[in-house]
Amino acid sequence: MSQLVTLKIDGMTCASCVARVEKALLKVPGVDAASVNLATEKAQIRTSDVSLVGDIQKTLIEAIEKSGYEATLADHLHQTQARKKIIDLYGTNALLIAILLSAPLVLPMLLMAWGIHVMLPALVQFLLATPVQFILGSRFYVAGYKGLLSGSGNMDLLVAIGTSAAYGLSIYQWQRSGWGNPHELYFESAAVVITLVMLGKWLEKRAKKETTEAITALQTLWPEKAKLISSKTIEPNMAYLEVPIGQIIPGDWVVVLPGERIPVDGVVLEGSSELDESMLTGETKLILKTVHSKVTGGSMNGAGRLLIQAEGVGEESTLAKMIRLVEDAQAEKAPIQRLVDQVSSWFVPVVVLIAAANFLFSFFYLGHLEEAILHSVAILVIACPCALGLATPAAIMAGTGAAAKYGILIKDAQALELAHRVNVVAFDKTGTLTIGHPRVMGMRPLEPHQESEIIALAHGLQMGSEHPLAKAIVDFSVDKKIEPALFSEIKALVGRGVSGLSSLSHDEFSLVSHHGLLADADEAEKIIFNQIAQQYLNDGLSVSWLKNVTKQEVLGLFAFGDELKPGVASAIARLKSMGVRTVMISGDNRTVANLVAHEVGIDQVFAEVLPADKAKIIQSLKKESTAHYVAMVGDGINDAPALAAADVGIAMATGTDVAMHAAGITLMRGDPGLVPDAIDISRATWRKIRQNLFWAFFYNLIGIPLAAVGYLSPVMAGLAMAASSVSVITNALLLKRWSKSSERYFA
Repeated sequence: MSQLVTLKIDGMTCASCVARVEKALLKVPGVDAASVNLATEKAQIRTSDVSLVGDIQKTLIEAIEKSGYEATLADHLHQTQARKKIIDLYGTNALLIAILLSAPLVLPMLLMAWGIHVMLPALVQFLLATPVQFILGSRFYVAGYKGLLSGSGNMDLLVAIGTSAAYGLSIYQWQRSGWGNPHELYFESAAVVITLVMLGKWLEKRAKKETTEAITALQTLWPEKAKLISSKTIEPNMAYLEVPIGQIIPGDWVVVLPGERIPVDGVVLEGSSELDESMLTGETKLILKTVHSKVTGGSMNGAGRLLIQAEGVGEESTLAKMIRLVEDAQAEKAPIQRLVDQVSSWFVPVVVLIAAANFLFSFFYLGHLEEAILHSVAILVIACPCALGLATPAAIMAGTGAAAKYGILIKDAQALELAHRVNVVAFDKTGTLTIGHPRVMGMRPLEPHQESEIIALAHGLQMGSEHPLAKAIVDFSVDKKIEPALFSEIKALVGRGVSGLSSLSHDEFSLVSHHGLLADADEAEKIIFNQIAQQYLNDGLSVSWLKNVTKQEVLGLFAFGDELKPGVASAIARLKSMGVRTVMISGDNRTVANLVAHEVGIDQVFAEVLPADKAKIIQSLKKESTAHYVAMVGDGINDAPALAAADVGIAMATGTDVAMHAAGITLMRGDPGLVPDAIDISRATWRKIRQNLFWAFFYNLIGIPLAAVGYLSPVMAGLAMAASSVSVITNALLLKRWSKSSERYFA
């Protein structure tokens, strides 16, 4: 058994930092795996021994701090109040001071473009540059030194070496002139590079804040207090006590006044009101809630007063689970990021070697000490691997945030990366393409049995079952005011129906599907049963038969109908326009399945499929071609194996928790139109990842040679390095403009 520990890490600046933290974590005994994300500044660590989790948390934090960073436990719940502001006042003030000190140093350079040649005295340059170099820039020395101690380099080391070289060269030139005012001073290069790096990180953090807006928006849905009813008796004027939401436990009664947010998941005991659930489901229309309706914490109450019995509270509430899903997806690495991290781990040492080789060549062969140092400084500065570390996680954060806005919860980065490749989508039928609330549309008793007898027996067999067809029979019997027959030893016949022993006659009865009945019938019986059921089947209805197993006698049949969900046909059409083949896998009879598939335009149908065989069909679809990437869409317990077997499992949140746990993507409302949306946002995110990686590598591939031959000064290199990080995140933030009406915007 294992446990997942999530830590918040401060102080990371580039992909090399990520590699160093992961290396430190993996050295801790009991750690099986560690994944660190630069954009979210979080680490997810899987430990092998749950009994050691408390001790391991402390050990993990110590290991991170020894490697040069700060770490704290990440709190999923109520982080709005507890989380640090990404842009703290100290960082802003430090940047402003750095700009004020650096501006006089860079002003003469700007005036030269206008033919004005002025130079600050060397002492003034020294007094302005020194605080920037050693006070404001001290973090680069500290972090770079700790990186060296742990056996790796990072962005801080490159900045520290580069700016120290420029600062040291200035001191050397100043001393050679007898502490006069030589022209060859480079204090401005050292100070401006540090200021530009600080500016880049400040802008980067502002952009990061925007990529986490989806999480922040969800967290703001938590009301701080709930109105607790002390006496569990419904009265006209119930007194309540306002308590912190953390004190509510399952079973408590809470009252929600008009205009307030629902504090907990629960069921309505009294009252009716329309709720706005758009922040949870992406559905903009108001939903009417009455007595016995389920409500979700975080929803906005309309004009009615509601009395609610709490069911899901705290970490077990839907909102907390949503926040955890989105945070985990943003914290997890996509497979491509692992390759980038491997490249980044070698990047800093290679850059240092290139800079050293360039210095030696320029100095010994060309004889220019100043140029040799400046060229090497420019190489070190422009090569900081910040953009590489941010390229993938920034896009994933923005993509998962945009998806969550529309009710699409992406469970992990791997699902997001794979979904863009999906070219086959397999749908379950009941509850996925249909509403999932079938009704008894017809019944037929066989002589000499009476209608009331058959209904009572069927009702008794289906008592307590959660299957949609069972609920249809129970509702039908209740409407007819027929009491259920008593049964014992009721058991499910997997993929066929249900059976049980009559408490009155002690005979065994079963209620089985049409194809389940035919499986045990001889040829003559098959012809008879097909003839009786044919009209119902032709109308697209599902048929179940009631049978006395003991006497081998069929008593009658029930015909069930289920409506298609609105927008199914348009969702299928959108998938086809995206080059995706559609498949339906159903346990229903072939006639009904084919009718549904024809009506909505599905390409291929697998009917009369047992639950255990759904996963096998998914595997066969994947094996048809190495180019096939298959998504499975379902909502029931029997869909879980198929969801797990697919490259990408997509579960309807209106279904079971088992299905959602097995899936990589959860749709917060049962709208099939969200399936093409999920694939489209994945494709848009993947395009952003590729664009970001291209630009990240492009900056370095072009910048390093230009710096080596002197076409980039250290100041310009610092500006380019800062621009690379900001441009990568800004490009990722374009995903926030994605909407259901702009699927082709990112083509």
